Amino acid sequence: MAFEFTDNNFKTEALDKKGVSVVDFWAEWCGPCRAITPIIEDLAKEYDGKVTVGKLNVDDNPEVAMKYGIRSIPTILVLKDGEVVDKTVGVTTKQALADKIEANL
Repeated sequence: MAFEFTDNNFKTEALDKKGVSVVDFWAEWCGPCRAITPIIEDLAKEYDGKVTVGKLNVDDNPEVAMKYGIRSIPTILVLKDGEVVDKTVGVTTKQALADKIEANL
């Protein structure tokens, strides 16, 4: 299952961790966000133990969303060692995300 990022755990689970993290910024009311949820869940299973793949609800966790200037959702950030190395806005394919993950492993 995809990890649940929050304002409280984002620093320790995404910024301070070595390695790659994938953060899907989403909201309950967002249709395109719901459309990519199965992709995020699949990637979380496939990369379990290698990459932290998770979701951050922008309505419940506005601090992180504001810090990264998230204006459109879904937005997916790929972080490596706490730094943003890739950003995707809008719906994308599982293969496109997997390619971004692989490029940063």
